[in-house]
Amino acid sequence: MTKRVSAFLIFALLGALLAACGGAPTAPAPTAAPAEQPTAAPAEQPTTAPQTGGMTGVIKIATQSPLSGPQAALGVGIRNGAELGLEQLGKALTDMGFTVELAPFDDQAKPEVGSANAKNIISDNDILCLVGHLNSGVALASLPDYQSASLVMVSPANTNPKITESGYPNAFRIVGRDDVQGAVGEEFARTELNIKSVYIIHDKTDYGQGVAEFFRQNAEKNGITVLGFEGTEEKSVFDSILTPIQAANPDLIYFGGIYDQAAPLFKQARDRGIQAAFLGPDGLDSPVLLEVAGDAVKGMYYTSVAAPVSQFPDAAKFAEDYQAKYNEAAPPFSAQAYDAMGICIQAIANAATAAGGKPTREQVLEAMKGLGAYTGITGSYEFNAKGDPVKGTYFVLQVSTESGAPAEVWNKNAVVKRLEIAAP
Repeated sequence: MTKRVSAFLIFALLGALLAACGGAPTAPAPTAAPAEQPTAAPAEQPTTAPQTGGMTGVIKIATQSPLSGPQAALGVGIRNGAELGLEQLGKALTDMGFTVELAPFDDQAKPEVGSANAKNIISDNDILCLVGHLNSGVALASLPDYQSASLVMVSPANTNPKITESGYPNAFRIVGRDDVQGAVGEEFARTELNIKSVYIIHDKTDYGQGVAEFFRQNAEKNGITVLGFEGTEEKSVFDSILTPIQAANPDLIYFGGIYDQAAPLFKQARDRGIQAAFLGPDGLDSPVLLEVAGDAVKGMYYTSVAAPVSQFPDAAKFAEDYQAKYNEAAPPFSAQAYDAMGICIQAIANAATAAGGKPTREQVLEAMKGLGAYTGITGSYEFNAKGDPVKGTYFVLQVSTESGAPAEVWNKNAVVKRLEIAAP
């Protein structure tokens, strides 16, 4: 007890002496503060870092595309391209301290599945951006959920104008639009193929019917006789479609839809002796078309917003890496998915820098709107206020007539025309 009292008296006297000399009587207290804030980093990020947890945490980027079913050839390519992009470009986020993960979802090319997946996606707060979809109809079914959560969608493939014309502030795409693609196809048919009459078939989807409508509008305006305009969900036996086409004897059959439906339609048309030329949009852009339809489609033309990977010099390394990782040639839209992933990563990194830590979806959306030009392996992209690329690239291609494995032959398809056209 005596020692404690003596110690107390000594400290009291010292405090009095310090006060008399102008020292603060509470000077000993601040020694605890540095222990609570041991580094200078929080001082540099005083407001947002404590709220976001600093430059740590898990960041996920989702994909939605058909990973099963008849359209998986393109859908898996989108998933794989995005995965390769995250592996090779994700350093921008991992160097900040984040862990990055891919969250792939199989939408089966069905709007109802995509919508159900979208609800699961937005429930995971670590998902800050999405690469998808392949099918415009699936994207349109999913976008209301993405919008409700301010989740950015960057599409490598969706071409229906409604994607960016429906008022979704979170919808972006790096490809062109079908109101332009349909016009490009019609102009080529009229001026290069000298087409005077056409029979138009579509698959009743937002994508297929949409692009077919734009082709028809331009054909009628420019003097091509439209002998028929019909939608079908038939996938295998097309007798009821081909009988009136054979009777009408058009110069051209235009098909608005996807390769899995077009291939048996074109093959059966040739088997019946129909000699009309074939033309369609980028939904036909798959070696599966050649694999199923064979000689029936060799030499035919199609339009696309995404040429084969071989047509992009800056994507040569990507093509090699894709082949090495997945043991197959990079399919159409896979390189665009790589770039869509790169755009997601850049927007998240910019948002994280501004926030001083893991950003919110709202902050990623704001960063996306202010992204500016992004240079990828398939081109340089800058978005207008709607989310369209300021300029879209459109191709007219001809299917190779060479022999060999369909995937190898498909990459030899020739670009007949390449057009840079401003977004409407």
